[in-house]
Amino acid sequence: MRNKTTIIIVILVLIAMALVIFTVDETEQAVVLQMGKVVRVVTESGLHFKIPWPIQSVIFFEKRLLDYDAAPEPILTKDKKNLIVDNYAKWRIIDAKKFLETVHDENGAQTRLGDIIYSELRVQLGLHDLDEIVTTSRAELMAMVTVASNEKAMEYGIEVVDVRIKRADLPEENERSVYERMRAERKRIANMYRSEGEEEALIIRAVTDSLKVVLMAEAYKESQILKGKAEAKAIEIYAKAYGRDESFYEFLRTLEAYRKIIDENTVIVLPPDTELLKYFR
Repeated sequence: MRNKTTIIIVILVLIAMALVIFTVDETEQAVVLQMGKVVRVVTESGLHFKIPWPIQSVIFFEKRLLDYDAAPEPILTKDKKNLIVDNYAKWRIIDAKKFLETVHDENGAQTRLGDIIYSELRVQLGLHDLDEIVTTSRAELMAMVTVASNEKAMEYGIEVVDVRIKRADLPEENERSVYERMRAERKRIANMYRSEGEEEALIIRAVTDSLKVVLMAEAYKESQILKGKAEAKAIEIYAKAYGRDESFYEFLRTLEAYRKIIDENTVIVLPPDTELLKYFR
């Protein structure tokens, strides 16, 4: 009988402890409600006490970063281009009391964040052209969207840590026209580069041709000077040789003439008294 009584007492004690004790994990925070009103927020992990239900109850919320992943939505850019934007965000609960009183739970927070972030994206992307959004300014735009979204989300006990664009696509009906425009623009740039290259090539050829003419003229001038000096030297040598022995000089010159004009295949028909043949007589 005593054993049964002890067991019953232990069970009752455990039930009583379960009614007054609750555990908060390191990744959680708890809001203690009394008759539906928030009496305190517990952010430290461990065992905590409360008045048994139904006087007090506990609701748990995450302390870790949470994901917000929006469905793709159309947004109009500054240059009147429709973009289908698929974005996501990282957020967390920083004021559990305000969070519970305004959005109640994570589903309500996701809905509210969707309105806030989409609104800020529309504002920021609407101030920039398509080229800026998809190339140079995306990081700066997302930083501004994050700051603006966080300011509005603070009213609901939420901190928006980061907002990013996963994809930014053109509507299907606009893709072809944009691609054609991009192709035409690239072709225009390519033609401009080709034209500039051809112009530069013409300049280089003209400079090269003029330099060639100058070099050829200088070379011809130098060759003529050398030739003239050589001929003058030859004339000087001939004159000295002629001055020493006129008959011997004449004889040598005649032999040189024979060597130049007569070979084994040459036939010459001349009168016997020709001056050229005087040494054969």
